[in-house]
Parts: sequence; structure tokens; C-alpha cells
Amino acid sequence: MLDISSRVRVHVETLLAAQNDMGVCDAFQQYAPAGKPDTMNAPHPSKVAGIDSTVPAPAHTVAPVATPSAPPASAPVTAPPGAAPVPSPPGALIQDRLAGWVSDLTTLHELTERLARTACLDDALREVLDAGACLVGARRGLVVLEPADGLGPDTTVGLGLNRGDLGHLETVPRASASCGRLLDGAPDADRELVRADLLAEDGLAAPHRDTALRLGFGAGYALALCPGSGERLGAVEWLYDEPAEPDARRRHLARLYTGYAAEHLARLLETERTRARMATLAEELLPTRLPRVAGVRLAARHRTGPRGGGDWYDALPLPDAALGLAVGSVTGSGPGATAAMGRLRASLRAYAVMEGEDPVAVLSDLELLMRLTEPARSATALFAFCEPASRKVTLAGAGHCPPLLVGERRTEFVETTVSAPLGMLSCWEAPGVELEAEPGETLLLYTDGLLRRTGDATDRAFARLHAAAAGVPRAARTDPGAVADHVLRCVLPEGLDDAESDEDVVLLAVRFD
Repeated sequence: MLDISSRVRVHVETLLAAQNDMGVCDAFQQYAPAGKPDTMNAPHPSKVAGIDSTVPAPAHTVAPVATPSAPPASAPVTAPPGAAPVPSPPGALIQDRLAGWVSDLTTLHELTERLARTACLDDALREVLDAGACLVGARRGLVVLEPADGLGPDTTVGLGLNRGDLGHLETVPRASASCGRLLDGAPDADRELVRADLLAEDGLAAPHRDTALRLGFGAGYALALCPGSGERLGAVEWLYDEPAEPDARRRHLARLYTGYAAEHLARLLETERTRARMATLAEELLPTRLPRVAGVRLAARHRTGPRGGGDWYDALPLPDAALGLAVGSVTGSGPGATAAMGRLRASLRAYAVMEGEDPVAVLSDLELLMRLTEPARSATALFAFCEPASRKVTLAGAGHCPPLLVGERRTEFVETTVSAPLGMLSCWEAPGVELEAEPGETLLLYTDGLLRRTGDATDRAFARLHAAAAGVPRAARTDPGAVADHVLRCVLPEGLDDAESDEDVVLLAVRFD
């Protein structure tokens, strides 16, 4: 409760001023009664960033609670007949103004809270359009994301506009479109552009006039999206069906909201760019395409998180029509793990070419290299030497998950020797395992990220993987890509496959003809 005078008591929600960086302004002195000093002339609370006193009072008012012994403060005091009119107490005007400010702060608080909950750029852009339309009283609009540094991503999102409508708007010359003028820094448009009667403007470009008539809008209000750095990220415009413009109060609220929105969009933009860079780096370090070898067909699926990870797969032709298959995972995440993964994969390819027929020797050489060049890291790996003509596979694993063999008559895990990951012991050694596949069977090699993304305990995750592989439809068993997709859908349902996660997923399917 804030005491302004003995006649007026106003209840102000302290939650809003603390959480939104928006406060009630210092309008106390402006409306203080002249004459004998009282508490209204005392030093007022310090001003905080928010709605200033130049904004016209909102149309809505909140009347104070009346008491039995006195009329409501907001009601005018009537004088007896024949007497001079008695002016309303000055405190009533202040209370009405404060009530309006508190209502505006509440609205901004709710809208910014909704925006803060968005985690991807596209959702945030749509939320900005929805919230701005509520603030300025429009039902349609568009936001153009076009960072000034030219690094992208560039996109346009509409509200109440379908793809065809956005296509028509793209035909408007940039120098005539509101968003284009804001992005190019036109002299008559700094960060705000009000076009109250678009069709009445002198010199309006003919394509712009035609588009406005076709889509049925006659006015627009546009704002630039500028974070604290000052570089424009984009611009947003709300469209009115008839000539109109938001009043000063609505415009002030929209500017406050878009200022916060620009900061949020800048953070999401940087996250999106980092995710794209890490995905590109990981894809460049993995095979661009799988080799074609007679007798087998290959398919691979790779999912990585926004920070990048250290899971990899490989398939390389070897002498005598053989094929080398590898999957592995480096501990950690981020650029460091991705770079280490690239080095280990390249080294394993070299060892596989030299002595690929002995998977144990390949992993032993890789473990020695890791101890010398990557002493702070460890990794799991599995390497298989495959002879497609005889459908014979010799493999060895270092702390890695066992492969899964899927066929018409069996779905079973390949029993591999329990061994430590590479880099964990002073000397790694484990025996190899041999298996012979039947025609039409598919061998699945995967990383532990597939199991970890399920969120289940290890035994339950293995059981889920086994059930998914056993349930592959008969029609899909001839295509290794279809087998891999079915397994991913069943093991990682409800969007877990595409959801952001620190766990990378690698699945390599090898079908024997």
C-alpha cells in the first residue's frame, strides 16, 4: 500500500515493477495541489523504466471502494443549488492514472512472459505478431527477419496472411513497403512508421496500391526490431482493414514490447546460428554418402543436439571386395567433442585400410593413438570387417553397445566381449567375435545415445530396441532405410527423435542380399 495523501490510498502491485523493468512514473508533483505543503509535496519515489507521464491516460478507469461515510473518490462532489461548483479532489485523477498504468503493466507482464517461454525462432516470431496485434488493435500483420550482418537466417512470418498473401506482399517494392523502409533506414522512418491512410499517400507505388486493394488493408503500423546492440534484426508491421492508426498510448506499449522482443529474438537467433554451425560441422566430418558394395545395402541415420556431439559412423570399401563398418562415440559434447570425433574417425579409417581384417588390431592402434594424443578423453567404438560375398562379419567392440541382427526367423543381440572404452585402461585388448548372417537379414549398429534418449533404464531401453526391431513390417524389411526409420519411430516416439537433446544418435543398418 502506497500512501500518497491522507485522502487517497492506492494499491500498487510490487510484483510488476520488480519483474518487468517497467514502473509507475513520477506524476505526483504534476498533479499536487497548490497551497499548503502536505505529503503530496514530499519527495516522490524514484522513477523506473517504463511508461512515462506523457502517455495519455487510458480510457479504462478503476474506481476506489466507497465508504458509507464518504462518496467515492472518483465521483464528482456536487455543490448545493446556487453555489459555485466544487472541483474533484486532485487525488482522484492521480488514482485513475495509476490504475491505468498498473493495468498496462499487467498486460505487458503477461505478454512478455508468454514470449519468454518460446524456445525456437519461428514460435517467437509468431508470438510477437500475436502480442503486437493485441496491443495495437490489429488482426493481421507480418514480421520480416533480416539480420543486418547478412548472416541470416532470413524469413517472413504472417499473421492472418496465407502463403499466397505473403507472396503478393513480396511484390511490393522495398522502398515502398514499411518493413523494407525500416530495414533500409529510410530518412522518414527511424524505428517507427505510421501509415494511417495508405491509399491516400502521395506517390504510393502502384504495386503497393494494387496489393493493398487485393488483400483489403488500408493502413499499417510498423516497428523496427532493434536489440541493445543497435543493429536491426528485422521489422514487424500490423495491418488495418480501414484507414486507422493506434493512439499514443498503444504505440508506447508496442514500442516497449518490441524492445524486449528484439532482445529475446537476438538470443534465439544466436542459438539458431550455433545449432546450424554445429550441425554443418558434424555432417562434414561424417560420410557424405555411403559406398555401394555388391551383396549389401546400407542406410544411416544421425541426430545431433544443438551443441554438437561426438558420435560417428563410417563405412569404407576395403581390398578384396570387403567392407569396413564402424560406429563410435567420444565423451563430452560441443565443438571440442566434435573435433575429437573427426580426428578419431580419420585415424580409424587409416588403420582399417592397413589391417581391417583384424578388428582387434584396428581398435588397439586407435587406443594407443588416443592415449598419446587425446589423454583427457575416452571413447567407445565398434569396428566390423564384413565380407558380403559370404555374409561373414568379424567385429570387436570397446565399451560399445552390442549390434542387433534382425531377420525373418530371429531378432537377437550379437554377444560381444565386455571390454572397457578406449582410453580408460593402460592397454586395451579384447577378443573379436564372428557371425554369419542369413540372406535378407539386417545388422543394426548404433550408439548408446539411442538408448539414453529414451529416458529409460538400460535394460528397459534394450528391451524397447529389441521389440522395435522385431516389429518391423514385412514389407519394410527389404529396405535398410525403412528398417532404420521404423526403429527410430518406435524407440523414440512422440518427437524424441527430433527433439533437442545433448545425446547424439547414430544408427547404421546393413542388409545382406
